Amino acid sequence: MATTPARRHRRGGLRRGTLTPELIVTESLQLLDAHGVAGFSMPNLGRALGADPTAVYRHFASKDDLVLAIADRLIEEAMDGPPAHDCWVETLVDIIRRQRRTYLAHPAAASLSSFRTTGGPAEMRIVDRLLGAVMAAGFDGFEAAVVYRALGEFTLGFCGGEAALLALPEPLQTVDRATWTQAYRAVGSDEYPHIWRVRDELPLVTDDDAFEAVLDIVITGICQRAPRPCTCGAHPGGSAARSAQAR
Repeated sequence: MATTPARRHRRGGLRRGTLTPELIVTESLQLLDAHGVAGFSMPNLGRALGADPTAVYRHFASKDDLVLAIADRLIEEAMDGPPAHDCWVETLVDIIRRQRRTYLAHPAAASLSSFRTTGGPAEMRIVDRLLGAVMAAGFDGFEAAVVYRALGEFTLGFCGGEAALLALPEPLQTVDRATWTQAYRAVGSDEYPHIWRVRDELPLVTDDDAFEAVLDIVITGICQRAPRPCTCGAHPGGSAARSAQAR
């Protein structure tokens, strides 16, 4: 998106007036992808842009404002061209999975920003879309707000945690993952009887397995609590449907 001017300015500097917020965010994301959070500094960003680092502050009042813009860019990337779903359940699942894929593609940026509330245009669009699906399920008012917030916190917390692990140096990731095989498989049945019973299975569980299991639990819970079942009929009916059956 902004690679052509970036290459040009590395040879001879940016032309005056060509530094934009969009270019700064793009270069920041590339810097984070390449060098991680430790390499994301204003001097490094200035070198990547071919500009004095202080020039960034003409577009962002602080580094934190830039981090919020990066967070909003990740949401924008996740929501790029999502298909329309008639079923509110499919809408929720699709948005959550898209956000996860984006965070895993940019782990350093996600670990830096997943827990932030940006108030930016991309975040506003995704919040409105999620609330639309929640309201299609029959939730309204404060309950709709609570269900939306619960979905958002689950998505950002789970996927941000995954990204934070992937943002660590490879040796630390390896140590973390090896713990399931080494420490947990070595426990005794007397001291930790429940771990011992599944000591061989624990290392087999993948991140995808864990994510999909929690997603299913969350979505199933919402379906059971929803006043209005989905229109496609492929998912469990809501509380309104159960009440009708009881009558």
